[in-house]
Amino acid sequence: KIRSFEDILRYPNDLYPLLKMKMTTMHAKKHIPSESHWGFCYTMLHKISRSFPLLIQGLHTDLRDAVCIYYLVLRALDIVEDDTSIATDVKIHILMDFYRHLYDTEWNSSFMSILYLTSGTNDHKVLMDEFHHTVFLELGNYQEVIEDITMMVGSVMAKFICKEIGIIDDYDEYCHNVAGLVGLRLLKLFHASGIKDLLSNTFFHSTSVPKSRMFWPPKIWRKYVDRLEVLL
Repeated sequence: KIRSFEDILRYPNDLYPLLKMKMTTMHAKKHIPSESHWGFCYTMLHKISRSFPLLIQGLHTDLRDAVCIYYLVLRALDIVEDDTSIATDVKIHILMDFYRHLYDTEWNSSFMSILYLTSGTNDHKVLMDEFHHTVFLELGNYQEVIEDITMMVGSVMAKFICKEIGIIDDYDEYCHNVAGLVGLRLLKLFHASGIKDLLSNTFFHSTSVPKSRMFWPPKIWRKYVDRLEVLL
């Protein structure tokens, strides 16, 4: 990230890509849908993700809408999982049942009455407060894919709320389910749109976890430090 004129002089080759990205971002924001419910979704997408709105601009409208909602729903799951102020039993219940409520436009009223977010940004709070605006019911053939991945990711998140990651197999299981399968199911959205031959059995084993909840097996980090907190 370039923060000053000195940085520009030090890394001149980065200037053009940064300017191009800035122009692309401005272009994307100018094309936020005029309908209030879709406008909310794309506005939130721009606020909580730096790169994702740019990456989906070239998709045709219905697939782009589906990918937008796909991202927002899974980000909502992340917000619940990461917030340490939510009681464990409440959090597990929310994560396990999240997929069921995608079809319930009134759910957020009761949901927000038990959910008080203390982590994340104000934009995260707005997303959760207005979750029913994610217009899931307008997505047609894409609904099943999004419901399916929400159910799988939510159940694995709930499992590891109570289960400490102690071995590499645990780490791989968590990463594969909350990151790898997300990529695989994203390909299914493309398939549902009529684009064929994109599905793969490739597994993805990478994810990012907030510093307050480090999912690193001791077998790995004890090679370098005695206490995990040293790495925070």
